[in-house]
Amino acid sequence: MKILVTAFDPFGGERINPALEAVKLMRDQIEGAEIVKLEIPTVFHKSIEKVKAAILSENPDVVLSIGQAGGRFEVTPERVAINVDDARIPDNEGNQPLNQPIFENGEPAYFATLPVKAIVEAIQAEGLPASLSNSAGTFVCNHIMYGVLYHISKMGKPIRAGFIHVPFTPEQVAKRPTPAPSLSAVDICRALEAAVAAIVRNESDIAAVGGKIS
Repeated sequence: MKILVTAFDPFGGERINPALEAVKLMRDQIEGAEIVKLEIPTVFHKSIEKVKAAILSENPDVVLSIGQAGGRFEVTPERVAINVDDARIPDNEGNQPLNQPIFENGEPAYFATLPVKAIVEAIQAEGLPASLSNSAGTFVCNHIMYGVLYHISKMGKPIRAGFIHVPFTPEQVAKRPTPAPSLSAVDICRALEAAVAAIVRNESDIAAVGGKIS
């Protein structure tokens, strides 16, 4: 099995992106799966094109994208991506789409095809905080999750794909007002490796509570 793991470069004035720092630390082989790492720009559409090119060249079995969600307390696999770009801040090239569809001919939403509940359980088993998220936002993280699933659908390839948000690292919150949740890059890496192991072991998801009221 080959797993393409993507991570964004720093954005929003941050010096680092915890997603990228953690992915750099990941082993090159996990549970027998080959890990291919790819840094992508925090830029609307350009990020999707880079991942699409990697899918065509690498022909992976799985695409797992990782992004920063500053302020979250947990590592959060995403259940769904919606067909909306609505940027609170500009991306790294100054683009700030508002209320725009990602692809005019795309579905209203695409669900992750990874075992998201099994991933949560595997991360928690490592003694790390994790929960299932039902909103990937409307910035470039949602954009890449939606774009990858869109292209996989259009290509007709049997590739599983999804997205995981990770918290800030301690150095990013050192001067922020409390509460300022964080995890070290090493712990985020442990969480991501546990997630990959769950993907390898689970072709379909487990039956577990993951719903939320809001």
